[in-house]
Amino acid sequence: MNVVIPIDAPVSVPTAEALLPLLKAWSTQGWLRRLDHAFARFVCELAPDAPPCVVLAAALLAHVEGQGHTCLPIDALLRDPAAWLGWPPEGEAALRDLLAQLPPRADDWRDALRTSPLVEPVEPRLGATRSVRSEPLVLSGTKLYLRRYWRHECEVALQVRERQAADNTRHVDVAAARVWLDRLFPAVADTATRSVDWQKVACALALRSPLTVITGGPGTGKTYTAARLLALLLALEPHPDRLRIALAAPTGKAAARLKQSIDGALELLQAKLGDTLALRALAARIGAARTLHALLGARPDTRAFARDAAHPLEIDVLFVDEASMVHLEMMAALLAAVPSGARVVLLGDKDQLASVEAGAVLGELCRDAEQGSYTDATVDFVAAVAGEQIPHAMRANGSAMAQQTVMLRESRRFGGPIGQLALAVNAGDAPAAAALLQGGGDGALQRIDGPTAAPVITLALDGRPGAAGGYRSYLEAVAARPAHADARAHEAWVRTVLTGFERFRVLCAVREGEWGVEGLNVAIERALAAAGLLQGRGEWYEGRPVMVTRNDRSLGVFNGDIGIALQPLDAAAPLRAWFPDGDGVRSVGVSRLADVVTAYAMTVHKSQGSEFDHTVLVLPATPGRVLTRELVYTGITRARSAFTLVAGRSAALAEALSHRTQRSSGLQELLA
Repeated sequence: MNVVIPIDAPVSVPTAEALLPLLKAWSTQGWLRRLDHAFARFVCELAPDAPPCVVLAAALLAHVEGQGHTCLPIDALLRDPAAWLGWPPEGEAALRDLLAQLPPRADDWRDALRTSPLVEPVEPRLGATRSVRSEPLVLSGTKLYLRRYWRHECEVALQVRERQAADNTRHVDVAAARVWLDRLFPAVADTATRSVDWQKVACALALRSPLTVITGGPGTGKTYTAARLLALLLALEPHPDRLRIALAAPTGKAAARLKQSIDGALELLQAKLGDTLALRALAARIGAARTLHALLGARPDTRAFARDAAHPLEIDVLFVDEASMVHLEMMAALLAAVPSGARVVLLGDKDQLASVEAGAVLGELCRDAEQGSYTDATVDFVAAVAGEQIPHAMRANGSAMAQQTVMLRESRRFGGPIGQLALAVNAGDAPAAAALLQGGGDGALQRIDGPTAAPVITLALDGRPGAAGGYRSYLEAVAARPAHADARAHEAWVRTVLTGFERFRVLCAVREGEWGVEGLNVAIERALAAAGLLQGRGEWYEGRPVMVTRNDRSLGVFNGDIGIALQPLDAAAPLRAWFPDGDGVRSVGVSRLADVVTAYAMTVHKSQGSEFDHTVLVLPATPGRVLTRELVYTGITRARSAFTLVAGRSAALAEALSHRTQRSSGLQELLA
């Protein structure tokens, strides 16, 4: 018999079985997911005599995993449940009432978990990671894991530690490296104002280890640095024709941008260096950048990849862009598939949103990036190889990972009002951010507060003064299809449409409701149709922008790819969705695209790896834990020349800046 417990009923939980109806009621309220309640029920089926605290811990563990945490910190949870769960006040009160009926001390919870047949207790150290046991839960010190995430965290830690231990310093030809680094990074004329060339430092440090992290905000030159590192490796390689290099990123858009940036930088470098290095041939040999799923060989209906430790990638160097988007499971699979002797260079902005799935690996690897924390050995190596003097304030006995991490600090294209706003947001300075938005930044910035999302629709139609137009311009390009086009003219038209669409985008913090992706996509579509800019009816119509939501290798489309439905060269043929493909375009029949959504509006998460001339960031009227400093920063840094904030409440911006993303993990502990 199903027992229904009113939310405000007194709580009495003598057994785990009695806890399940309460957890079900919480899932009905939306505080827990149905999946979380189902996992608690599964735990009860496996161990009917499990203490209630074990069942509750299992439900909350499943819940926080859905929020991006890799584990449940028992001690921290009991000290302050609100900080970890972000539930509404009534949910927090209900949880505290329940906790009052359970053991009050974290030691009691850990004892109950250690003695449970469902939990394997381990020590939080690398020597304890070789377990072959099969309990669904793992207690590592004070942290409770789902076994899968504990295993992935251990695998990443082991790979990082092994690569840190492989010090290649003695194999570096210091004299040759110094000559080439001086050529690749000519000194500035004004030595009085010269600061550390962190791009040069990054290239130097990448020579001595199989793993390097290069982090920095927009415009700091991460891919510029990567191109020069490629040239440096080519110059120092005894057999340059054999050097095997791969480029990858989490999404198709990010991969395409990485390849385009690298090719452009190598072309300019070739012109400066002349024929001393075959950089054009290198760019051609590298081939296209791929998504991580494509690189590793994703298999349908399985989490396994074709490339793994037993079948490693055949590469010598791997560059991964937008590494902040790489979740824990993917990072474990990626590092396992790279041969131990190959170099891995991770590029990304540590201050951006972490991946949607569990884990924030780049953020953890970059924890000391701001301070530097370089040892004397690192300082001496950089001075010898690059001729750069690391400031005394950045010298310390930092971690092994800190010695292979470089933060690029000077933005070469992001120093105007948008850059100033991003810095204020990143610092959590709400008054400064508000003042910048209010001042308008010479037309680059705008803020609109109001009770409805109607301003977003207006912006989506025609943009605003001083900024790129909305979606009208790309739809007018759709309507201007050449009447008698040949294949070349048709492709040029398609590229014009795709480029026009990429000039403007609406970014949302949430998916549902008037302020979310789903509501705004419908509202924008209706407004464009009412303005006569859309032709045709039904799900598919010419001009419909779509985003792929699931990888499909057979079609050559991947999660995050954005295309537009257009008529093919034969106007009588069915619509096809056209996607950017390097310098060209490719298309897929719309009838074959099952996993796509309309993309006038998209989440901030999905926008990572993209840039738009004018970006509109929409913050909903309802407070929520999704509104964070990292979300606002990521939204702002998608804008090239104009940014508009539309908020349902005037307090939304300050509230978001007061909340930093906090993800529980044991990776730092394992790496220490």
